[in-house]
Amino acid sequence: MKNNYILSIDPGNIESAYCIIDKDTYTPIEFGKIDNHSMLIKLNELQYDKLIIEMIASYGMAVGASIFDTCVWIGRFIQKRKCPDYEYIYRREEKMNLCHSMKAKDSNIRQALIDRFAKFDFKNGKGTKKDKDFFYGFKKDVWSAYAVGITWLDKQKKN
Repeated sequence: MKNNYILSIDPGNIESAYCIIDKDTYTPIEFGKIDNHSMLIKLNELQYDKLIIEMIASYGMAVGASIFDTCVWIGRFIQKRKCPDYEYIYRREEKMNLCHSMKAKDSNIRQALIDRFAKFDFKNGKGTKKDKDFFYGFKKDVWSAYAVGITWLDKQKKN
């Protein structure tokens, strides 16, 4: 059943952030950060046509066990997904797509998203409970999950 939504995930070794995004409007439909075991369950409850997940890339530096644990979780998420379609997005793709610089940090990516989508709260992009802006309710890793999805959507429009 097609619903025009993608599910984007910023995976972690213990918890992962996710965002359901409307492919046409880029609107976040549902988002959050939950433990990975709950994410496995959520993969079959959420409505989406394609899974987009941030993949780990090696830059020649030593990494710890948490990186390998995250890789295992990525595999489990791919295995458990309900739709056949999935793709990876790498952090460098997000940096270049949203900030046009490999030197971009999380704060730069967040500001690029605010500049692009916020309607009136150009500092935080959230607004207030009474006067909500585009990113109302977003927290740290949800920004990353949204950036994963937006990068994939932008790549599709370029192709």
